[in-house]
Amino acid sequence: MDPFESVAARLTDLNISFEVIEHPPASTTAEADSFIAGIDGVRTKSMFLTNKKKTAYYLLIMDDQKRLDLNLLKEITGESRVKLASPDLLWKKMHLPPGVVSIFGLLNNPERDIQIFFEREITKKPRMSFHPNTNTKTIFLATKDVFNFLTVNGFSYQIIDIS
Repeated sequence: MDPFESVAARLTDLNISFEVIEHPPASTTAEADSFIAGIDGVRTKSMFLTNKKKTAYYLLIMDDQKRLDLNLLKEITGESRVKLASPDLLWKKMHLPPGVVSIFGLLNNPERDIQIFFEREITKKPRMSFHPNTNTKTIFLATKDVFNFLTVNGFSYQIIDIS
């Protein structure tokens, strides 16, 4: 089954409605945003991060127009160093290549060892957008359904202030 079909099947199994926009491959958030202009929903960026020893893993979801303050994230996680994970580690933990990271990659993490953080501001919006394990589609779903998806799949999350 192709990566998107797995995501769509899981969402359908959970009775979560979603909207899919197909587009050419998007290699940046700006490019992805241009393909979905005019559609309501927060444009997210998802970053897969790790600590210095590569023993803790984090998925941070935030507005794609904001910049991450790594020092603030270090304080929140209690780590001395937090950095973007390598492509190899991303593949090992989520079976995804760079450029398609999102909550849907968690379907490929049976260890359930990735801590999930959402920037508080985006959780106040009614809808969010993500790549559904491919950069040729963008999927929109209700924010409440994002949280339901995570909970039903065995993940907890934290809502944090990072700006």
